[in-house]
Amino acid sequence: MSSNFVKIFVNAKPNAHEAGIEKLDETHFIVSVKEPPIQGQANRAISDALSSHFGVGASRVRLVSGFASRRKVFEIG
Repeated sequence: MSSNFVKIFVNAKPNAHEAGIEKLDETHFIVSVKEPPIQGQANRAISDALSSHFGVGASRVRLVSGFASRRKVFEIG
């Protein structure tokens, strides 16, 4: 099942003045969100931003590691 997913590596920037996604290469991104890293708010915002960026539903974006870190790994399917 996970073979349909693509792993991407995200450097998270919570509490940013402007939200946005910067693509470094095919699998590495910097994602800036306005939400703070409190109670998963920034993680949800990053997930939503990736969902929009890749044109997939929110259920197709999954945080697999880095829940409390700025360096995160997501699976996009």
